[in-house]
Amino acid sequence: MRFIFLIAMLITGNASAATIELVDVYSTAMQKQVRCMIVKPSGYGVSEAPYPALYLLHGWSGHFASWLTDAPQLPELADRYGMVVVCPDGGYDSWYLDSPVDPTVRYETFVSSELVQFVEYYYHVRCDAEGRFIAGLSMGGHGALYIALRNGGRYGAAASLAGGLDLRPFRKNDWDLQGVLGDPKTHWRHWESASVCVLLDSLPEEVPKLMIDCGTEDFFLSVNRNAHAKLQELKVPHTYRERPGGHDHLYWGEAINDVFEWLK
Repeated sequence: MRFIFLIAMLITGNASAATIELVDVYSTAMQKQVRCMIVKPSGYGVSEAPYPALYLLHGWSGHFASWLTDAPQLPELADRYGMVVVCPDGGYDSWYLDSPVDPTVRYETFVSSELVQFVEYYYHVRCDAEGRFIAGLSMGGHGALYIALRNGGRYGAAASLAGGLDLRPFRKNDWDLQGVLGDPKTHWRHWESASVCVLLDSLPEEVPKLMIDCGTEDFFLSVNRNAHAKLQELKVPHTYRERPGGHDHLYWGEAINDVFEWLK
């Protein structure tokens, strides 16, 4: 296991506030450093009980610090709820997948394994599923549920905000899904196996607590409704919410407040 710990950066002047660190985590799977942002609550210290950790994934075209722009209250939330928040860079358009056609894209392995090992080695966080959560927006909403369902028993809860939970309806798009999954004409099985809605047909034994939240004007609304219906059909307990709003930072920047409250 090869990790490189980089910069620690205090960006708040108030000693009682949450602090933010930037770290580079080496991914053996992708043979590169991946920049991550770590938000630590005030009072963080090894003398305290370990903190729960929330792995928070950004959307398509975003980066490790995008959540801080979309939800400037993130440090305050980490502080209020006593949680370490981990925001990895998931690449411009990885969809948090281990690509079957591009060996340089291994973000499922990075987030679910390499990053968790790094955080639990270097930070004073809980190392059990009940204290390990994952959530995200849009591409990251897909990634959160995809990774949680593919790695049963690793996360106690998973939340999707405005998530693209079924990739199959979006063969024609500007998100470079073909670059990650291959041409749908010849690699359709990749598109199916990468879709959360398909994964729901083969749930792991240990299903985490699930939350799906989407705006009523969001172009992903129908696939979110389909995922909700499938979970209902399977009698899987979950939280489902629809509220007025589109596919934008105004929506998920507000919805993340509810995720923290739900996790509490």
